[in-house]
Amino acid sequence: MSLPAQEIGAPAEPEPDRAEAAPAGDLQALGAITDAVESGAGLPEVVRAAAKALQMSLVVLDRAGAILAVAARSSADERALVECARGVRTMELRVADDVVGELRLRGPREPATALVRLVTTLVGSEVERLRAPERASQEAATTFLHGVLAGTVTEREELTAQAEALGLDLDHGATVLVARAHCLAPTEDGWRARVLAAVERGARAVVAGSLAAHADRETPAAEIIVLVPGGDEDVAARTGDGVLRELQAGLPGNGFTVGRSRVAHDITELHRAGNEALLAANVAEGDEDHPTLAFEETGAYRLLLSAMSEDPAELQRFYSETVEPLVAYDEQYETDLVQTVAAFLDNDGNVAGTAQKLFTHRHTIRYRLERVRELSGLDVGSTDGREKLSLGLKAMRVLGVAAPGGPATESGTTGGRVRSGRNRS
Repeated sequence: MSLPAQEIGAPAEPEPDRAEAAPAGDLQALGAITDAVESGAGLPEVVRAAAKALQMSLVVLDRAGAILAVAARSSADERALVECARGVRTMELRVADDVVGELRLRGPREPATALVRLVTTLVGSEVERLRAPERASQEAATTFLHGVLAGTVTEREELTAQAEALGLDLDHGATVLVARAHCLAPTEDGWRARVLAAVERGARAVVAGSLAAHADRETPAAEIIVLVPGGDEDVAARTGDGVLRELQAGLPGNGFTVGRSRVAHDITELHRAGNEALLAANVAEGDEDHPTLAFEETGAYRLLLSAMSEDPAELQRFYSETVEPLVAYDEQYETDLVQTVAAFLDNDGNVAGTAQKLFTHRHTIRYRLERVRELSGLDVGSTDGREKLSLGLKAMRVLGVAAPGGPATESGTTGGRVRSGRNRS
């Protein structure tokens, strides 16, 4: 009896790589994803097709952590994906070097690696397409707000044209907010984007037409500019409070400051309003009890607004001649000269009251004040010395300089304290 040819010596057919082979059902489902992308059916339909291809539950989030689409086999799967519970895989969605979002997966089996890569590429491309109009609108809003704050756009016709292009109704005026978030612990990627998203949510919950963008300067904090249309000061105040609440709820464990301008009743006053909001944020910096501050509550600091906006170099020179040597000394030796001067002035030059406030012996206070005289050439025992040091401290805060020995109190404002420069990230 003869044996079949393959048993006599013919080589056996090689078995496919089961880990990478795509079943026909998978290929058909993959085709459904490409059909959804090509037809413009939208991200939810693309994600549903992707879930079928992978035989898994999926959720897609944007860079700020907002959910864009969900395709879950059960409510339990959906909760697990949203909460990123055990057993949920996470993958970055990338287009070239740009991270556009995140894909979370959950299911009973591990799909082929090649299939997962194809799916994430297709879903990432769809997320990027979805973001394109929003990104263009955000870029236009950012350009407008930067121009307003920097004072590079001042002509009424140009301001009006740009505002109308963004759909802004500024006929009744507008208020500017400056919101800052200080990260007090190591941050994950996308933290600044989450800050912007939280500020936008908080502002638009009160005034739907509010506009927000990252500030056009490098700072350790995430700094956001907000334009709130309308001429009602109470509504503007509620908007500032709403921004703060949303930041505290969405990014717990961080420090926040919100400064608010007066209402700019004319579009050409927006630059002035931006400076007012920035000054209010600088003065309020580090006051955990009063993290929001209106320009009208900044007391004597208001007198320095014109110097900050018209001749900041002169303000910087005055700070350099008065308080900066104390700041440098505190930074180098981890002392508290700035804090001591601020507390001394706040206690009307009373050494005993200053010692009690700082929980320090009176001899220590006297020693520190003598060191202040040696470094700055200003004697706190003289009226002229106290006035110059007081103005130097105000100049420091108006310029947004962090006090190394903080937090320190300074009279003349309800804003109250300067955040310490240590441990800032």
